[in-house]
Amino acid sequence: MKPTMTAARTLARATLLLPCALLLVRGADIPRTLTMAEALRIAEEENPLILAARDEIQMREGDVVQANKRLNPAFTFNNESYPYFSSNAGPYFQKSEITTRFDYEIETRGRRKLRTEAARRAVEAQESAYADRIRQVRLEVQRAFYQAVLAKSNLKVARSVLKQTDEVIGLNKVRYEQGAISELELRRVEVERLRFVDDVFRLELDLSNAKSALLALLNAGDLGQDIEVSGKLPVSAGATEPGLPPKAPFAELMRLAMTSRPDLKAAVAEQSRIDSETRRQRAIRSPNVTVGGGYKRNGPDNSLVFGVTVPLRIFNRNQGGILRAEAETTRAGHLAQAVRKRIQLDLQQAFNAVEINRRRVRYIEDEHLEKAKETNTVTLAAYRLGGATLIEYLDAARRYSDTVRTYNQSLYDERISLYALAGAIGIGGK
Repeated sequence: MKPTMTAARTLARATLLLPCALLLVRGADIPRTLTMAEALRIAEEENPLILAARDEIQMREGDVVQANKRLNPAFTFNNESYPYFSSNAGPYFQKSEITTRFDYEIETRGRRKLRTEAARRAVEAQESAYADRIRQVRLEVQRAFYQAVLAKSNLKVARSVLKQTDEVIGLNKVRYEQGAISELELRRVEVERLRFVDDVFRLELDLSNAKSALLALLNAGDLGQDIEVSGKLPVSAGATEPGLPPKAPFAELMRLAMTSRPDLKAAVAEQSRIDSETRRQRAIRSPNVTVGGGYKRNGPDNSLVFGVTVPLRIFNRNQGGILRAEAETTRAGHLAQAVRKRIQLDLQQAFNAVEINRRRVRYIEDEHLEKAKETNTVTLAAYRLGGATLIEYLDAARRYSDTVRTYNQSLYDERISLYALAGAIGIGGK
């Protein structure tokens, strides 16, 4: 009987926990075709790190509610002096001393106000930390999204080159049957096909992994879901795309960063919180005053009770708490300065990356892209007509593939550096 009851209890617990487990596994609903704007929206709504940062705001708001509460009064009931061991003790309530009283501790020097103010500053700091978490996650989503776009573009090139090679193999089989080429030349191009096939396999893996990384940032339930990322690598030269930084001199971008970066706002709010906490620690040097009163009955006599309690701050005047708070004030100032310096570095490095990557894209476009494409086309046509060797064709195909993939990588780097610059300014891609 016992094993049956145990199994029933286990099944009941599993039934109760199953809906919760399904909620944890289910994740966000991801559309089949995903745009950057949609990915960013889903990330802000579903990313666990963003949700956790938002929960911390509610935690800090709970601290504000608690900090604003007054101290609770105390009720005391005391009964004593009954002659229990006397042979003629008499009635209990007539022979004993009964005291009832209420006591209330009064906080001095505005401690409750300072405590509440520090808690509110903590809420402001966490709100800024929440905004900074959104900024960071948005940049991660932008990177993951365009890594998928990059892999998709490279895979298209690799498949194009593979298709072109298959056409050459088909042509060589006809030539071999006609006796125009040797079996060695046919086998050589068939062997070279492995390299192009291997490129396709590797890029298919890159695309699948990039999609999975993006889905993980979006908190999707199935990281193997097949999605179509809708985006292009080149940055529009005319219209301003959403998520890109404003076109302004470096000094203006730095000014915007120092006024917009949420991590700096969080550091400044933390300084304000610690300042309020330091003032509260100094207020603790003055003791609280406890006042109380009540009723006292001593046998047939009734009387009122009133009292005031003032702790004597002789030995402990909260010296340690004050020293710690002052050290935290200095530390918060240093941390805020470190954040400012990090912002300067982030902006400088992002600005440098944008400048270099723009030049890199223009250089590849002007000097190599069209040449590689033209060389591949001409060499393929010449090989079909017998005017080029197999080695010349394979070399042209490899150079074309490598050039286009290098160009795609430069476009990706340019776009991501622009997103990084926007993040360094603090606009978070919005």
